[in-house]
Amino acid sequence: MGNPEWVDPRNAFDGRSALFRLYVAAIVLAGAAVVAGCAVAVDWSAVPHVDAALWLVFGLVLLGELRPLFTAGATDANGLLVTNAFLFAVLLRYGLEPAVVLQALVTAIVDLSRRKAFWRSSFNIAQYSLSWLAAGLVVSALGHSASLADPASLRAVDLLAALGGGAAYFVVNEVLVTGALSLKTGESLLEMLQGDLAYEALTNGALLALSPLIAVAMERGVAFVPLLLPPLFAVYQVAAIALQREQEAMCDAMTGLPNRKLLSERTTTALLEKTDGRVALVLFDLDRFKEVNDTLGHHVGDQLLKIVADRLAGAVRDGDTVARLGGDEFAMLLPGVRSIADARDAAQRMAAAIAEPIVLEGVLVDVGASVGVAVSPDHGTELELLLQRADVAMYLAKDAGGGVEVYDAARDRNSTGRLAMLGELRRAISEEQLVLHYQPKASMRDGSVVGVEALVRWEHPELGLVPPDEFIPLAESSGLVRPLTVWVLDEALRQLRVWLDQGLRMGLAVNVSIKDLCGDGLAQRVAAGLVRYDVPPELLRLEVTEGSLFADPVRAVTTLRALDHLGVTLSLDDFGTGYSSLGHLRQLPVHEIKIDRSFVQRMHDDPRDIAIVRSVIDLGLGLGMQVVAEGVETQRDWDGLRAMGCTTAQGWHLSRALPADQLTPWLVERALAVGVPHQLTHG
Repeated sequence: MGNPEWVDPRNAFDGRSALFRLYVAAIVLAGAAVVAGCAVAVDWSAVPHVDAALWLVFGLVLLGELRPLFTAGATDANGLLVTNAFLFAVLLRYGLEPAVVLQALVTAIVDLSRRKAFWRSSFNIAQYSLSWLAAGLVVSALGHSASLADPASLRAVDLLAALGGGAAYFVVNEVLVTGALSLKTGESLLEMLQGDLAYEALTNGALLALSPLIAVAMERGVAFVPLLLPPLFAVYQVAAIALQREQEAMCDAMTGLPNRKLLSERTTTALLEKTDGRVALVLFDLDRFKEVNDTLGHHVGDQLLKIVADRLAGAVRDGDTVARLGGDEFAMLLPGVRSIADARDAAQRMAAAIAEPIVLEGVLVDVGASVGVAVSPDHGTELELLLQRADVAMYLAKDAGGGVEVYDAARDRNSTGRLAMLGELRRAISEEQLVLHYQPKASMRDGSVVGVEALVRWEHPELGLVPPDEFIPLAESSGLVRPLTVWVLDEALRQLRVWLDQGLRMGLAVNVSIKDLCGDGLAQRVAAGLVRYDVPPELLRLEVTEGSLFADPVRAVTTLRALDHLGVTLSLDDFGTGYSSLGHLRQLPVHEIKIDRSFVQRMHDDPRDIAIVRSVIDLGLGLGMQVVAEGVETQRDWDGLRAMGCTTAQGWHLSRALPADQLTPWLVERALAVGVPHQLTHG
């Protein structure tokens, strides 16, 4: 275990328990007795006649105390003391007394130079002295003896004594130091010993095994001792390289922050420690980072990440950890927060630090963050669960347009019930529990139906008709959205073929998700469906949302152009709620834009909404597109939109979404009622 530093804030001097103080005092008194006894027992008259090798070893012991060896995987923050190998060699060559006195002298000099507290230095000297006493007693019991006046020449038989003495030193030292830490932290002595026993035994055993070689070199003369230095120097270099690689493996190369692995280790440690307060895990996902990358280039995006990393690292407390998880996602570990409210406040301060404007390449960039907070033990006591719930909270914040969200089980889409529903949805797709309802869209010029939109419903055998807002997000957050789209597309084209055969010719719209649009094979699946059901491509309309279109614009535009090449028409859904620009819209093969229902339903109450609706209509018409108003529920809505030049309406004022067998007679009746029987054809 080596030299304890009591670096944990819980180990402050004023906080020591009475039992801990008593233990330290007992060790210090016993150690002082050993040092005093050895100092008295040393044959000082023999010191002037000692060979020069001992004085050289004294210098090496002092140097070794000042330069401990740090290795990869070490659990002792103070490093490994190579001086133990030289001191054990002194014990084997010159006896116990010189080794104890030399250890006490060197430790006192080093601790004084480092300005350590007197009680710490006293404990260090005492626990080393008691450990060497145990080693000396075992060595003597196994038949080996030495003194300054009569230095020993090591023989093969003495190796057994060296082995026993080294083991005694290691065991006593481990027990003394770990006992103090156990009393200080309240953790089990046995568990603490087992925690790093293998590493400590291996490293200390390797160093102590050098002691007989050092003793033999001292016996041969002072010129032989320096020959031991190159191998030790090589050990230092190899350990330094290994430590550097371990640190690099724990850090993000770009920002220098801890990476996911180191964050996980520190979080696990914080969760296991019995500290006052809570442990908070905060996840950050930068908003609009992709726009910076796409507009200004990846090198500017890298600069932005470094600036954000510096801001976060400069805004946390000592003991907190800021890590980069990859991409534009960061995390913050806050051990010892007093409450969930304090964790939220800290996260909001971090978000505010990120939100400060940044100038990159002469451009003022405004980048915010979506932040999720999970706190232990309130939201979980294990690393994976805490990470998952912080991630859930972060995506809730993203859905809300940014800001800070604390995990809320009531809003967790990954609850046990939802996971069960995911399995049932998988079966529903394969077992034909899904049905399509169709909502008509009418021309605002003459009221004729120009198309229908296919809307999926789930006829659950126990729950009845499950609304789409309960299972569509679940499918989109899992791998089920593509098979769901395949089913909807196939069923919609099959029904369109039925209507064509019945003499009803009209367009049919199907919604596709971001995973469909940015994945592979959508255009090929559409082409195959058109051929299978012999449907004219211009009758199929695919609707994509604004947000999905610009999540990955390069792949999305590639897919849209492939669909446009097939002759399929394309519609931009929920227009006005995303991040479209005129430049983007002008370059897309989109034939229709749909005004989001939220604007339509508020346009009579809020002049800003009616201004938005009028602007979207003018924009769409100016670009030669059809404009569809969603959520038209009253005649007043219809008249107002028609007066503004809107081309198409959809909503309950026309009809709610109906299954095909109910919609078919409605379509015939509607065509006759509005006086457009030309809609009724023979295919």
